[in-house]
Amino acid sequence: MISLFRRPTLAAAMGLSLFLAAPAPASENVGVFADTSRIAAIGGSITEIVYALGEEGHLVARDSTSRYPAAAVALPDVGYMRQLSAEGVLSVNPSGILALHGSGPKEAVDVLKKSSVPFIDVPEHYSHDGILEKIRIVAKALGVDAKAEKLVAETDAKLKAAEKQTASIKERKRILFVLSIQGGKILAAGSDTAGDGIIKLAGAVNAVEGFSGYKPMSDEAIVTARPDVILAMKNAGPPIAEAELFAIPSITSTPAGEGRKLILMDGSYLLGFGPRTANAIHDLAVSLYGSQVTD
Repeated sequence: MISLFRRPTLAAAMGLSLFLAAPAPASENVGVFADTSRIAAIGGSITEIVYALGEEGHLVARDSTSRYPAAAVALPDVGYMRQLSAEGVLSVNPSGILALHGSGPKEAVDVLKKSSVPFIDVPEHYSHDGILEKIRIVAKALGVDAKAEKLVAETDAKLKAAEKQTASIKERKRILFVLSIQGGKILAAGSDTAGDGIIKLAGAVNAVEGFSGYKPMSDEAIVTARPDVILAMKNAGPPIAEAELFAIPSITSTPAGEGRKLILMDGSYLLGFGPRTANAIHDLAVSLYGSQVTD
């Protein structure tokens, strides 16, 4: 029997954990802020949506993953969304906290939820519908439901068009999403991950089967996965060095390794699942299929 996993090692950098949280269940009771004058946005896609709605005037702070649009960088930074300090978030005197599911650590979030400042947790689902749900929840929290439907309609149309571009492709590429390389071992994306979601939306197949989340893979499992292409991030955590990747024997034994097929894309852009995701789908599909991508 092939051993699928190696024993997990310590995460190489805190930036990688941006993509490790499991998606949240859908919210049944969506919150609305009574006072939207000073909102702290936690999560890059949350901040992007607020700007896309034209409601950035409500923002008083953002987290360090919120780097788009460029104007957002001028806002006070309350820290990395997975390593928040409750005191740091509260120091900007917010009237509300709008946080992407998976923000942490749990102890800090518990303190924030028990404070007098309203806290709204926004679910994360790595899918077309999940993006639209996120837009609606953010807009409702800010009291601009009508703007939500306009942005939802525009985003839905763009996503459908992006997905349609690969609809006629018969030979689907097998993609291995590499989150990091730790001690020469691959940490790869299974199901229920942002990596898996973007691969599917771009008309490809996740070469990894049999587990959810991000886990280390054994050499045997990598060879068995037979990826055609390796997909990885840049500008998020330690960079994936091409020389190091293609020096791993199990990788060189795959079609991706033999052809040295590596696609690097900005992490927040590729895995943000927000207003820019349709563009990311298109760019990834073009990188995978070239002229086979239709307009």
